[in-house]
Amino acid sequence: MPSTSPALDVRPYDALMLYSFGGPDRPEDVVPFLRNVTAGKGIPDARLEEVGEHYYAFGGKSPINEQNLALKGALEKELAERGIDLPIVWGNRNWAPYTTDAVDELEAMGARRAVALVTSAYSSYSGCRQYREDLAVVLDQRGQLGPDGSTGVQFDKLRAYFNTPGFVQGNVDAVTEAFAALAGKGGDPAAARLVFVTHSVPTTMEAASGVGHATYSEQHLDIAALIAAQVGEALGHPVDWELAYCSRSGPPHQPWLEPDVNDLLGTLADRGVRDVVLSPIGFVSDHMEVAYDLDTEALDTARSLGMTAVRAGTVGTRAVFVKQLVDLVLERAAIARGESVDEATVGAFPAFPSITPNDCCLRVHEQPSGIPALCSEDMHR
Repeated sequence: MPSTSPALDVRPYDALMLYSFGGPDRPEDVVPFLRNVTAGKGIPDARLEEVGEHYYAFGGKSPINEQNLALKGALEKELAERGIDLPIVWGNRNWAPYTTDAVDELEAMGARRAVALVTSAYSSYSGCRQYREDLAVVLDQRGQLGPDGSTGVQFDKLRAYFNTPGFVQGNVDAVTEAFAALAGKGGDPAAARLVFVTHSVPTTMEAASGVGHATYSEQHLDIAALIAAQVGEALGHPVDWELAYCSRSGPPHQPWLEPDVNDLLGTLADRGVRDVVLSPIGFVSDHMEVAYDLDTEALDTARSLGMTAVRAGTVGTRAVFVKQLVDLVLERAAIARGESVDEATVGAFPAFPSITPNDCCLRVHEQPSGIPALCSEDMHR
């Protein structure tokens, strides 16, 4: 049973669900995985094979699954060290173990209420609502959604955690280390430009992400400024920075957030910048968007422009980040019990709600009426 000591009380939760995107484990998984990711968009397999070249270049295997297992292990260790008995299950939207597999595991262990930790720190359709929609679909298929669903696991979720102290500190530490690595490669940290990078999204998704709070880009800009200031304090000099985007995947006519990181590197080179630190603040771990878009493409671009470039690490399993996630579980449990909670944040924005507005982060360009999503005001189950 979960721990019930006053400071470590995780009631009413029976389990924690680590909820992620998923990725292929071998070459023959690549196209089926991409079919799942692009379901309903009518993209032919020939095009998916082209997109899959990123994965084939890494042996057909995404690093994300092993990284999720590492995070799961780090969370289990942190929980155990605090004396908290809370089992963790892992599920993905797009590959095994799927959402339904995680729900099966929860039901098999007799869990009645679980809290979901999504491996995206920011609030947007793809980073929050899409996971909650997927949960709703799975429960609906089981006959467990709505007033007639008398069985099944009830889900809550952790709030967006981009502006939590542990997430920001983990990135500050990673960037500070990268500046030291840049100096080791002969670069000049005092003259280097810090380029924060996150996954681009359509501008319609950007607009929808701002219902009731800051937009996706505003979330990034806020903590980027905070991280850069703290890194500057650690280095003893100001750090100039930019925000760029990667991993655009939409049709050419659809506007997405810009600038692309490779385009920005070209612009910086034209301005005389010769040393760069790339910080993937949009990502929790070094999965494919980091391994390919940054470590392969962006670093190749920097080399071709005569730049000395270093890529900072992600928060991954850094102790300060893992401790923060466990703190968020305890915080969410206290909220579920109806207790008053001081939700720790840094930066300009308050804590984002863990029970979201019904119209938050809709895919406005595809579904004006929306799809049911768990953990929203009308679907809090």
